Amino acid sequence: MDFGLSEEQRLIVDTTRAFVENELYPHEAEVERTGHLRRDLIEALKAKAIEAGLYAANMPADVGGAGLDTVTWLLYEKELGRANYALHWTCVARPSNILLAGTPEQREKYLFPCIRGEKSDCLAMTEPGAGSDLRGMKATAVQDDDDWVLNGTKHFISHADIADFAIVFMASGEEDSSRGKRKKITAFFVDKGTKGFTVRDGYRNVSHRGYTNSVLEFDDCRLPKEQVLGEVHKGFEVANSWLGATRLQVGATCLGRAERALQHAIEYAAQREQFGQQIGKFQGVSFKLADMATELKAADLMVFEAGWKYDQGTVTDQDMAMAKLKATEVLAFVADEAIQIHGGMGLMDDLPLERIWRDARVERIWEGTSEIQRHIISRALLRAVGG
Repeated sequence: MDFGLSEEQRLIVDTTRAFVENELYPHEAEVERTGHLRRDLIEALKAKAIEAGLYAANMPADVGGAGLDTVTWLLYEKELGRANYALHWTCVARPSNILLAGTPEQREKYLFPCIRGEKSDCLAMTEPGAGSDLRGMKATAVQDDDDWVLNGTKHFISHADIADFAIVFMASGEEDSSRGKRKKITAFFVDKGTKGFTVRDGYRNVSHRGYTNSVLEFDDCRLPKEQVLGEVHKGFEVANSWLGATRLQVGATCLGRAERALQHAIEYAAQREQFGQQIGKFQGVSFKLADMATELKAADLMVFEAGWKYDQGTVTDQDMAMAKLKATEVLAFVADEAIQIHGGMGLMDDLPLERIWRDARVERIWEGTSEIQRHIISRALLRAVGG
């Protein structure tokens, strides 16, 4: 593996970092203070992101995206991850890769408008009683002639309030398994404004202010069969085929925030004086910096090795679980230590550290909890020896 960046990769990193620092950082204080992302601000920043070639850059070139390989895409995500999450995710949108699984007609209706910035999507799986255990979902889809009728509730659905449509996973039947009956799952496109589909305000979250979550309610919501995404009862196969790299995406954005926190800590340790010398010269601080940098380097290598293996077609669930687990936990560690080095000032909102510290908490929960990642890793280890 070549650890150096190509000229193109360096250009993408530099362009993305400049955009983040010049266009997103100036609006962080407002979003953090109000917990709201203004529609006019979204549209203004979206236009700048499109002009800079950063919008929908995760998509293949043949559908209008940047056609980045996985490693380059993760470099791009890492730079975006430095900023407030609502700003970089909403204004420099990366449409869900699952849209690529659509039929030609579905691509025209949903994929291409998202790539052009005319529409936005949200993904709805989680329910009040089914988080990590998606087979436990209770929201149902029942076939009625050529239509499907959806009933139930989804929650914690990110940015559903501003999305134009939802990609919804529903229990559509049952099948026998070695552990008894288990749910069959089907995915659907559901447009805003569809009768029986309601989006309600979600919960106030201490992490990622401005990045909202919503409750989706389905009450005899009738859809034509053309709204099925993928094959009937094959929703998990669709998700596993197209959403696998989202754990690496989470890991990459965590790396960006951790780097930002570490840089603040280094600069403060070099400038702040106590007892007649820079605090960075005290072992209690200098060793913290060394540990932060070492752990961050390890996380960085794990994320980008997994990305490299993804491009080679050799990546495993274990690789991605390890990368996500390490990056999210390192972010929490680095953010906490950065605040400790700053003392009381680290908790003030004059600096981004308290935000990074708060935001870090959700990363160990969404896209698979740390416990789920450890389960994936340990299962792979045991299976390797017939366990």
